[in-house]
Amino acid sequence: MKIVLASDHGGYQLKESVKAALAAQGHEIADLGTDSEASVDYPIYGKAAAEYVASGKAERGIVFCGTGIGISIAANKVHGIRCAVAMDDECVRLASAHNHANMLAIGGRFVDVEDALRYIDIWLATPWDGGRHDNRTAMLDDM
Repeated sequence: MKIVLASDHGGYQLKESVKAALAAQGHEIADLGTDSEASVDYPIYGKAAAEYVASGKAERGIVFCGTGIGISIAANKVHGIRCAVAMDDECVRLASAHNHANMLAIGGRFVDVEDALRYIDIWLATPWDGGRHDNRTAMLDDM
C-alpha cells in the first residue's frame, strides 16, 4: 500500500520510526517532511499530506505532531479527508470501521513507537463497515 507520512518537529522522531517499520513491512512510503526536530509549522505538513491522499497519490496518510490534534485539524481542512487522532486501539478500529478514516494522526509526545505501530496495524486491517455509516461519511465528504 502507498502511504504518505508527514510531521512537524514534535512528531519527527516517531515519524522516522514508523517510516522504517512500514517500509520493512513492504509498504511504499512517501515522506513529505519535516526532516529534523527544528521548529516548523504543523499546518503546512498536515495540509501537504492530506492533499496527497485527496489527489489519489497515496491510499492512506499518517501525520504526526506533538499531540496529533493540531495536524489532524489541518488535514481535515482538505476536502475528502477524514483524519482521526489515534488515542487507543478501539478508537482507531472505530475510525476505520465507522468513519472510514483515510488518515491517522499520532502524537509524538504522547504515543510510543510500539503503540503507534499497533494503532496503524489495527487501522489498516480494519475494514470499512459501510451500511448505516455510508450516509454519515457522505455528509462529511459533502462539506
